[in-house]
Amino acid sequence: MYLKDEKGHMVKLNLTPEDLGMPQLTIPVDGSLILFNTAGVDPKNPESIVAAQVAVPKNMQRAIVIIIPGPANSSPAYRMVLIDDSAEAFPPGASKVLTLVSFDTALEAGEHKVLCSPGKVTNVAAVKKLDPYNMAQTDFYFKENDAWTVFSECKMKYIDAYRQIFIAYIRPGSKAPELTTLIDLMPRAASAK
Repeated sequence: MYLKDEKGHMVKLNLTPEDLGMPQLTIPVDGSLILFNTAGVDPKNPESIVAAQVAVPKNMQRAIVIIIPGPANSSPAYRMVLIDDSAEAFPPGASKVLTLVSFDTALEAGEHKVLCSPGKVTNVAAVKKLDPYNMAQTDFYFKENDAWTVFSECKMKYIDAYRQIFIAYIRPGSKAPELTTLIDLMPRAASAK
């Protein structure tokens, strides 16, 4: 996939599957972030090579972009979720939960019990109720037959040196959600490469 850099040149997107890649600079076009399938754009049919597109809020200066496959045979083929990467919206030690399922999930971590709505990004403040090793039990639940059922449980380290992005999703044919955790080590220097 490709995007336009801050000078308008088409550059390859640095993707890292199930992890955060290196930052890249870009300028929204008509208020949207657009990813392309190829580096060459057909001026007569520019939409034909759009891989994904998402509106960028006017105040957003930095964003973490999560790229996920769209529904089968959809156009564009991918969708993107923007997470505001400003220090105010995503402070050190905090977490975000991206819920890619059609039902409520919940997170219990340290002193926090948080309901996570379908299709939304949920903010979780820094966990302060930790053991001597800066760890806290972290459990994720989904509602099954009017009862909350755990689908992921582990002890996680919570320190101000990084932030977590938890992604809850379901695979076709699965009976319970799965969880992917992305760790964002801070600070991250921007790169136009």
